Amino acid sequence: MTVLKWLDEHIEEVFLVMFSAVMVVVIFLQVFMRYVMGNSLSWSEELARYCFIWLVYIGISYGVKKQRHIKVDALLLLFKEKGKLVFNMIANLLFLSFAMFIVIYGYDMAERLLQFGQTSPALRIPMGFVYLAAPVGMALTSIRLIQNLLNQVKTLLGKGNFEVKTEFDRLVDEEG
Repeated sequence: MTVLKWLDEHIEEVFLVMFSAVMVVVIFLQVFMRYVMGNSLSWSEELARYCFIWLVYIGISYGVKKQRHIKVDALLLLFKEKGKLVFNMIANLLFLSFAMFIVIYGYDMAERLLQFGQTSPALRIPMGFVYLAAPVGMALTSIRLIQNLLNQVKTLLGKGNFEVKTEFDRLVDEEG
């Protein structure tokens, strides 16, 4: 059970660090090879680009987990705590429906590309793996949204302590 708890707390961070590290090493290697050795690598830009794509989609899940994803806070400032919570739940339900749409249709697209056998130009990896970034990232995002919604429902029922934080609240906390 501790393994599942650790994965729940750290899965995004592991992938984000891994993809970031690969990008930094590959780009550094490319710069070194081009300017010091006078010869560039044909595959480095492609690998860095694909790592960045995966990084973005996993980063969406991480943003949801930390409640730092893009949202409009101005409307939340008009409500008290329960109003903020209900409004946030509605927003999370809409986001969840969008994420599930991307999971379903993104997986279909990736599966088709894997069946067609299209490969990337330099690395020769199946393009379906690159396109899997969207459904995998949005599936993780869906899990995080469901976790948030469950915590929000518990809070509405008086059994939890989920707090909706706006950027204004974060600024006040940092200054105060």
